[in-house]
Amino acid sequence: DAVSACALVAEMAAVAKAQGRTLYEEMQQMYAEYGLYVEDLISLTKKGQRGAEEIKEMMAELRKNPPATLAGSPVVEVRDYDNGKITHLRTGLTESTGVESSNVLQFITEAGDKISARPSGTEPKIKFYFSVKEPLASIADYETTHKKAEAKIKSIIEEMQLK
Repeated sequence: DAVSACALVAEMAAVAKAQGRTLYEEMQQMYAEYGLYVEDLISLTKKGQRGAEEIKEMMAELRKNPPATLAGSPVVEVRDYDNGKITHLRTGLTESTGVESSNVLQFITEAGDKISARPSGTEPKIKFYFSVKEPLASIADYETTHKKAEAKIKSIIEEMQLK
């Protein structure tokens, strides 16, 4: 929970300080080692009975015709939490998600990006979550790489015709 997370962050800060580094420097080092991840969310409101139908149609279309590529990277995996299957597109092999059923779709690209689609259960909207990864060659390249990741998200939104 949040208290445990705060305790871990405090411990990380103490260890970093003992090594003469800041928590921010530690974070940048992790980005350099594992890549820079940037996330975003868009929410599309579709009101009324017709809106509910549009949301169902959007999810059905994404299931029937998942994107082949996103931001130039092949989609290699589709996770359909409604039917409980993960499909590996290169091989056609499937496996179980291993979790309870939920009306969520995820598309994973070869580059490590993840796009999730989820209709709201209580509101007339559908949400799309974007998590993109960019390699960070050098900590000095942080700002440029972050902007590149943001541009990638924008590109995916346009490709999926969500705006």
